[in-house]
Amino acid sequence: MQQITWAHAFVVSIGAVFGSLARWLASVWLNPVWAGFPLGTLFVNCLGGLLIGAAMAWLARTPDEMLRLLLVTGFLGGFTTFSAFSMESLHLLHKGEWGLAVAHTLVHVLGALGCAAIGMRLARLMQG
Repeated sequence: MQQITWAHAFVVSIGAVFGSLARWLASVWLNPVWAGFPLGTLFVNCLGGLLIGAAMAWLARTPDEMLRLLLVTGFLGGFTTFSAFSMESLHLLHKGEWGLAVAHTLVHVLGALGCAAIGMRLARLMQG
C-alpha cells in the first residue's frame, strides 16, 4: 500500500481546485450556447478524456507520482464531471426528453472514451 503524505494530499487538492474552476468556467461559457443540452459538460468530459489518455501514456514512460496526483487525480478529477453529467441526463429524462437524454449519455460516454484513446495515441506518437 502506498504511503499517503500531506504532500500528496496537497498536490491533489491544488489540482482539484484548478480543475473544478476550469470546469465551472467551461460550463458558464458553453452551456448557454445550446439551450437544453449542456455543451460545457460535454466539452470538459471529452477534453478530460483526451488529457487523461495523454497523461497516462506519458506518465507510463516517465513515472512521476506527484505529477500524476496533481494532474490526473487532482486536476482532471476535478475537471471532468461524471456526477454533473449523470444529473443532467436524469434531468432530461424527468423532462420527458428521452431522445436527448440518450444522445447526451452516448455522446458523453463514447466521446470521452474516444478522446482518451486519441490522447493516449497522440502521447505515444509524440514520445516516438
